[in-house]
Amino acid sequence: MHPAVRRALVHFAAAAALLPAVSACSGDAPEATPGSASSASPGQRETPASTLPPTSERSTPMDIRVTLDGRPVDAALNDSPAARDFAELLPLTLDLEDFHGTERVAGLPRELDTSGAPKPAAAKIGDVAYYAPWGNLALFYQDGPAASADLLVLGHLDVGAARLGRAERITVEAAP
Repeated sequence: MHPAVRRALVHFAAAAALLPAVSACSGDAPEATPGSASSASPGQRETPASTLPPTSERSTPMDIRVTLDGRPVDAALNDSPAARDFAELLPLTLDLEDFHGTERVAGLPRELDTSGAPKPAAAKIGDVAYYAPWGNLALFYQDGPAASADLLVLGHLDVGAARLGRAERITVEAAP
């Protein structure tokens, strides 16, 4: 496996584990964020994405096309059941809201498959995660505090924390 892909997969796995812990730290539930969603073929394909962290269980990244506030961002999903299920929802456009000064969140049109989830890992900057108890997507612009089984890292965005922390809208599509 390419060293850059391995590093990316490791970062991604760590980030996925932190979202539940961060979200669980507050008694405040995130406000629902309406988003528009339409179904399309997932268009998943393997690629040597350098932004996904390596894990022994989920090592095949899937290319996706992401825009934050209309500007493109390099991104990839891991090959977990939850990430594959998320890809089936694409294309998606979601409005983002801040949550605890750590992540940008948005509600998804339905719950994702969380079976076969990898070992919990702490979320890292740029990680895309799914918080199962609330069914929301989370984009981390700060590292999460601790690993949680409720937070599943789906992939990674190759974008700086400042830009990610200001993002108001994300569009995710299957890569051509």
